[in-house]
Amino acid sequence: MLQTFDMLIIGTGPIGYVAAIGFAQAGMKVALIGPADSVKRDGRTVAILDGSVQLLGRLGCWDSIHPFSAPLSHMRIIDDTGSLFRAPPVTFKASELKLDAFGYNVELPDLVASLSTIASGHALITRFDTHVSELSSAGDGSLAAVLASGQTLHAPIILGADGRKSAVRAFAGIEVKEWSYPQTALTAVFKHQRDHHDISTEFHTRQGPFTLVPLPGRRSSLVWMMDPQKAERLANVSDKTLTQEVEKQAQFILGTMNIDGDRGLVPMAGLTVNRYASENIALLGEAAHVFPPIGAQGLNLGFRDVSALLEAFSSKCGPEALAKYNAARQADVKLRTAAVDVMNKSLLADYLPIDLARSIGLLTIASIPPLRRFMMQRGAGY
Repeated sequence: MLQTFDMLIIGTGPIGYVAAIGFAQAGMKVALIGPADSVKRDGRTVAILDGSVQLLGRLGCWDSIHPFSAPLSHMRIIDDTGSLFRAPPVTFKASELKLDAFGYNVELPDLVASLSTIASGHALITRFDTHVSELSSAGDGSLAAVLASGQTLHAPIILGADGRKSAVRAFAGIEVKEWSYPQTALTAVFKHQRDHHDISTEFHTRQGPFTLVPLPGRRSSLVWMMDPQKAERLANVSDKTLTQEVEKQAQFILGTMNIDGDRGLVPMAGLTVNRYASENIALLGEAAHVFPPIGAQGLNLGFRDVSALLEAFSSKCGPEALAKYNAARQADVKLRTAAVDVMNKSLLADYLPIDLARSIGLLTIASIPPLRRFMMQRGAGY
């Protein structure tokens, strides 16, 4: 059975859901395609920065997400590399930007469940809980998606929000560059003795950042980037042993800790594309860009993709809108990808001149008010 839509969105992660909600609110008939598998609670959380909070608020989504979140009112960076040229701890305050918080941290399953409920209640969004088997060009100039269920969907535009192994990107013939880092991120959620006071703390270590991000109550999420062999070992030790390792690495700033739920392992990798759209296809989120979780930029860059695409379609349509979107995303994505890549590699390079440059850079940002505010604005998703 053939069904026709204004747009097919492939991918049911947060970016796919938000894109579907945004375009449906703009009056487009949307098909949202992807399995509705429940997301495992394995310590993965997302820090939704203020720019993304504003987008979710405009789309009527934030009120459903907010109750599950904790504010990030302070961002603290501690150099724990052991270098001779260590910068002193630096704390950035959201109040310096006249914000209550730089953003809000929420567990990924809660975010996805909230967005799924909103999308399911929209009359212009039709959910297809299945995979795409084949993409092709239809004879009338539209695109066709054959689903694993046997259904065929047509639309003039397809959005690929289907992750780093994107089938939409492959179909569009968009060139991709991929690389890997000698790191794996261990994720987990911990309860702790002391209050986090809404402070996100990022320790810079020789194997990558060790970050504790507030969650509601006396709970925090951990993202600990390290050597893959060490990550594999810690993923399989007892809760007591892992907790002792985390307490020590955290310099006991939160007191005694207890693991709360399962653990996750995420190999660190990077990905860029040479263009973000073709004549009738656009890429969003990790289909277009992947980099390590430093500064909470990854998912928020995907939300910026959605915002830019909605803006492009507000004044143009079809190929013109997609060309505008492609042009709009070039500088933003490339600059943030490069910044995260340089920061991560600078931690891994045990080389005194690089340590000195990193420390001077952090001190310069912290001590010059206009530069400090500029970097905080960029970090908050603006």
